[in-house]
Amino acid sequence: MIVRNFLQWAQTAPTALRVEGAGALARAYLHSDLDTAMKRETETALAALLDDPSPLVRRALAKVFASSADAPHSIVSALANDQSDIAAMVLSRSPLLSESELIDCAAVGDVFSQSAIALRAHVPTGLSSAIAEIGACEALISLAVNPGAELPAFAMRRMIERFGDDAQLREALLGRPFLPAAVRVDLVEAMAASLASFVLDRDWLSPERTRRILQEARDKANIVIAASADESEGRRGVRMLVAHLRRKARLTPSLALRALLSGNRALFEATLAELSGLDEEKVAGLTRDFDGAGFAALYARAGMPANLLPAYRAALEAQRAFGYAGAPSRARLSLAMVQRVLTSCDEINSGELDRLMALLRRFEAEALREDAREAAAALTTPPFVDMAALEAQLLVAA
Repeated sequence: MIVRNFLQWAQTAPTALRVEGAGALARAYLHSDLDTAMKRETETALAALLDDPSPLVRRALAKVFASSADAPHSIVSALANDQSDIAAMVLSRSPLLSESELIDCAAVGDVFSQSAIALRAHVPTGLSSAIAEIGACEALISLAVNPGAELPAFAMRRMIERFGDDAQLREALLGRPFLPAAVRVDLVEAMAASLASFVLDRDWLSPERTRRILQEARDKANIVIAASADESEGRRGVRMLVAHLRRKARLTPSLALRALLSGNRALFEATLAELSGLDEEKVAGLTRDFDGAGFAALYARAGMPANLLPAYRAALEAQRAFGYAGAPSRARLSLAMVQRVLTSCDEINSGELDRLMALLRRFEAEALREDAREAAAALTTPPFVDMAALEAQLLVAA
């Protein structure tokens, strides 16, 4: 009887009173000790309020039921499919909605609904993967910045495939902890493509020069990523990265040479292992004896350019001479090593290594500039003054 009277009153009551009454009825359902019959009647009244002409009434219901595990599931499901400002409240918080329901809501919802789902306290792998596949760019950004979202590597790569040209999405993904090396490579690729398009559209550089600059910038970034992977995941991480670079057609001779000249032996050996199909221990043993026929056979089996073999041997010799053979991975070209390889290759060059010499000259210029920047930064850094020691010296002098 009470519920019937409520519904009769709601037909003529002003909007403000209906909103207040809807909230009171929802709270009564959650917190009052209702018997089974009364609870069923209350659910019927709540369902009737879903047809109220004012969205403010449904918003009042959503506000009360959004975080409750005791709310009527059917009412919550209806609110989750309401207009976005109402749906977002329950989509972002309701513990009643299953993963399949949330995926369905994301598939038919607008960007606000998708973002509300992406920002839930916990977004499991299946739901994250679905949003990565069907979500709008803004929803993917919300997913990327959410620390409670379980984002597998393949989902992040799909996000980059779809919206890699968006700088906010790239920044959001880069901010995630423990980002896989393969994903960082894809982010570099996406940023390079975006920059290339920007430069070419404005006709700032020729297409050929733009491609060369971006290729060398990608190689440099991949060396940094490989060094990070080696430190965090060891040889396995580097090998996985190399396999990904091969699939992306980025595993080039120039990258392998840059790795050696940066002291990154792990990336070079992983490259030979990936291309030759041999295990890493055997590759490491043959590389240690780089002057022997075994290394030459390994090099040929990997399909590396035959005319560049002297350059790689010179780089390995330079590593040994400068103490990089067992050193931690570095991410910057060594000027001394580059110049040593330049000298070795220049002595044997009769024209077939001209392109290699041009590449080494660019490496030399890059390394020289890096050293100059480092020296300039050291000169501009103010010296540290130990004030306690200075005060003690003044006291002694006094």
